[in-house]
Amino acid sequence: MSAAKKAGPPREVRVIGGVWKRSKLPVADAPGLRPTPDRVRETLFNWLGQSLDGWRCLDAYAGSGALGFEAASRGAAEVMLIERDSRLARGLREVQERLKAVQVRIEAADALAWMARSAPGRFELVFIDPPFDADVFLPALKAAAPLVVDGGFVYLEADRAFTEAELAPLGLVLQRHGRAGAVHFHLLRRSYTAPQTPVETV
Repeated sequence: MSAAKKAGPPREVRVIGGVWKRSKLPVADAPGLRPTPDRVRETLFNWLGQSLDGWRCLDAYAGSGALGFEAASRGAAEVMLIERDSRLARGLREVQERLKAVQVRIEAADALAWMARSAPGRFELVFIDPPFDADVFLPALKAAAPLVVDGGFVYLEADRAFTEAELAPLGLVLQRHGRAGAVHFHLLRRSYTAPQTPVETV
């Protein structure tokens, strides 16, 4: 962990699939910014299916925009990027203009406050990838769950594995879980009536 911290985040990441495949996304030097690694994104979109045609997505802690722009590249009809750091939000707008990503909207706002005032059932997929030291995982999940359509997905990156017992009161079912170094990544499904299916771990 200390070696990774010393090395710092990569200076750029690339979109790994879709119409903007191999397009570069700059990664600013900002506290807590930890873009989702290529291998983890590849696993996530294998889980979801390679195409997100017509999906509405929210990237609540956008940072570099790696998750949100990846979703847009793979056909999402609407992608909302929320980033409270105004400097990072400006960088996201520059990428949006460069890619001519008309389906992407960017708002400089606090993610929890934005989700609290958003309409329920608005998205098929919500990404939750906050700075780990903020420890807002549960509040973010509570805010995100009502925004997802029944049967839709919430993706969570955290510094620990979340249990089915923690997720059930939120109406979220753990579908997949993986780990890459210190990062635990979860694919959750919103459905109060979904049957319990075996959790797959990678």
